[in-house]
Amino acid sequence: MIRLYHLTKRYAGGTVALNDITLEVDRGEFVFLTGASGAGKTTLLRILLRQELPTEGQILVNGRNVTALPASKVPDLRKTMGVVFQDFKLVQRKTALQNVAYVLNVAGLPPAEQKKKAFEALRSVGLHHRINVLPPTLSGGEQQRVAIARAVVNEPALLLADEPTGNLDPDLAVDIMQLFREINARGTTVVVATHDRELVKRMKRRVVVLDRGKVVDDGKGE
Repeated sequence: MIRLYHLTKRYAGGTVALNDITLEVDRGEFVFLTGASGAGKTTLLRILLRQELPTEGQILVNGRNVTALPASKVPDLRKTMGVVFQDFKLVQRKTALQNVAYVLNVAGLPPAEQKKKAFEALRSVGLHHRINVLPPTLSGGEQQRVAIARAVVNEPALLLADEPTGNLDPDLAVDIMQLFREINARGTTVVVATHDRELVKRMKRRVVVLDRGKVVDDGKGE
């Protein structure tokens, strides 16, 4: 699913965010990216999304050479991915259903199908009874569930999450991770960037450790 070959990212001024990373994530895996703040977790996710380009190296995602992909093809790449952020990024004036359906609207689905698929996605995260509620009246955990429903409504091959439990208390964090586990069980490859070591231990999944832009443990136990 993901193949990184000698990936390096340098910023102006000489800051090295990623340093010669070679890494593979197989289809259907659930992988945690961990490391201290500044280790390179978010930069790596941004490069996988083609929000940034590497300075050196190659990236294959779901068989596509991301580094060589023309800008016109980037939207097609992102249609195969779902993304969950720490701060939810919900549209405050749209209901839970409208937030999830927006992805399908952009994809050009008919309104009736948008509504049906959005409802099913919200039901899969336990929020089918809150479809007409605006984000400001939802709890933090509920808002993150809406964000997850939005991320998976298109049935992506790959789900990326950047500190998805960073704004949640420990019990809610466990609930959100359980949702990721269920999504993974349905065949979606899941990559979660987090610094929550206790949560990672409880999940018992592969852990890739970054330190100052380098992979110091690829989680394969070799």
